[in-house]
Amino acid sequence: MSYTANDIMTVTAARRLRDEAVCFVGIGLPSTAANLARLTHAPNINLIYESGTIGTRPSVLPLSIGDGELATTAETVVSTPEIFRYWLQGGRVDVGFLGAAQIDRYANINTTVIGSYASPKTRLPGAGGAPDIAALAKEVFIIIRQSRRAFVEKLDFITSAGHLEGGDSRKRAGLPGKGPTAVITDLCVLEPDPVSRELTVTSIHPGVDRAQIDAATGWRVRYAEQVATTPIPADATLQVLRDLIERTAKAHGGTTNAE
Repeated sequence: MSYTANDIMTVTAARRLRDEAVCFVGIGLPSTAANLARLTHAPNINLIYESGTIGTRPSVLPLSIGDGELATTAETVVSTPEIFRYWLQGGRVDVGFLGAAQIDRYANINTTVIGSYASPKTRLPGAGGAPDIAALAKEVFIIIRQSRRAFVEKLDFITSAGHLEGGDSRKRAGLPGKGPTAVITDLCVLEPDPVSRELTVTSIHPGVDRAQIDAATGWRVRYAEQVATTPIPADATLQVLRDLIERTAKAHGGTTNAE
């Protein structure tokens, strides 16, 4: 079965999620990948959304954290303060799964503004719970399409902390957890260097070369000594993804929020 760059990004991200993990999910691409994992290799994953839904098992992808599909398919629904205080601040979230508008070489992300804060060129959706998720989850996965507009030398605004200035700066700032451990794009997978914490390409998707990655990145890209080739998506997994997106489109009049 043929696949798109969006498919391999989503499937590769989904593979990172283990069964029975507690995953705090963002809307859009993170939600698509997390629910794909639940429908394939991780049926017992515990998906949490910011609106207070715990153990939700949506049949279609939610349009927002307030989508009724999340509440009606959840094991339980609690208040938003409880989600953050008991689950996130209590160290009970294994993985925070986030998207971003911009990212830098240390996996700090911006979802606030493009341009100056006082007079921005573009006002983005904002922070929501992302700063808390990025700071407090045991580890963080980020899924984002790779381009020079998104992968920038310097963020216009740091909404959510990754590895800050690199090295041990995250630890010195008192942030618990590992921070971002993987950035999955439509071209490759990047992971932080163990010492510098700079994002380093560890896997390249089939059909993509280093020149494409370099051209889509606003800084000089680092590559691991041994760079793997990302496994192609299995036909069965692609079919589950296709069916999920099709069900969502039918349920929401053509809108999927899968991207």
